[in-house]
Amino acid sequence: MKKIITLLTALFSVVLVLSFSHKVLADDDTPVVTLGTSLTDSQKDGTLKTLTAPLNGGNYQTITVTGSDLVKYLNPSGDNFTTSSGVWSSAMIQKTSSGSGINVKILDYNGKNNITTITANQYKNAALTAGITDANIYVTSAIPIDGSGALAGVYAAYAKNGNALNQKQVNAAQDEMNTLSGITQDNKNKKGYSDAQLNNAVAGAKNEMAKQGQNISDSQIRDIVNNQININHLGNTINNNQKNQIVNLLIEIRDSGALKNGDFKGQAAKLSSQIENGAKNIFNKFNTPENRNWLQQLWDSIVGFFSHLFGGIILG
Repeated sequence: MKKIITLLTALFSVVLVLSFSHKVLADDDTPVVTLGTSLTDSQKDGTLKTLTAPLNGGNYQTITVTGSDLVKYLNPSGDNFTTSSGVWSSAMIQKTSSGSGINVKILDYNGKNNITTITANQYKNAALTAGITDANIYVTSAIPIDGSGALAGVYAAYAKNGNALNQKQVNAAQDEMNTLSGITQDNKNKKGYSDAQLNNAVAGAKNEMAKQGQNISDSQIRDIVNNQININHLGNTINNNQKNQIVNLLIEIRDSGALKNGDFKGQAAKLSSQIENGAKNIFNKFNTPENRNWLQQLWDSIVGFFSHLFGGIILG
């Protein structure tokens, strides 16, 4: 009888452990909504309604992002927030299946996009650099604001679920948002330029860097940047100063340890594919003969000439 009781007790203990473990995993996968501490009650309600709409009534957790969070996550990269700084931009992060990549959508608040500076693709690249993988991220703001602090809430949400991010990567991610948004602002309305091209070039560069590994040199990174700028037809718009900014940014990303993450390469490749699919009207033009660079046309002509020449000799 004692043996039976002991066995039942052991089985009951196992069931309790498994149930607790399942609960923890379920909590980890529950979407987290971050609310800026400066929001009024009405704005909080509106922000929650906006951010949770994609969940269709599903469960979620909420955390409040304060000036202290801005100081913790953003000041190391050069910002000057204080513990009393206001926070309005808010976000929701939802874990997705492995290999799905990082998806970002900026949601209108009461019919208006109040994120005035940072683009969805810039958020995607920054999230990748910070070490975030396979997630849906939604961003909104109740008032017009640049949106640079929105990812601070995502970083805090990660920490809440026991997945604290590497601060060096977070610093690089914030520098990346500042750099890419600055370049886009400088080239705004310039013919032959789009934010999608720039972010695709950066995502492509990250993918190429990851293939070569952590020991990639500065000169190799510069070669990769030059190649990606040409591939994305930005040679006539990106100036040398902007090119150097991109090179220095990617060197910082390498030095942050981001390339050590085994998922980095796959996530970067997925991001590039997403950017291209989201801007087919731009990237499809690059695949036409009229828009291929003259070096490629010259190379095709040479190859075609010799193929015809030697083909004729063989046939004769």
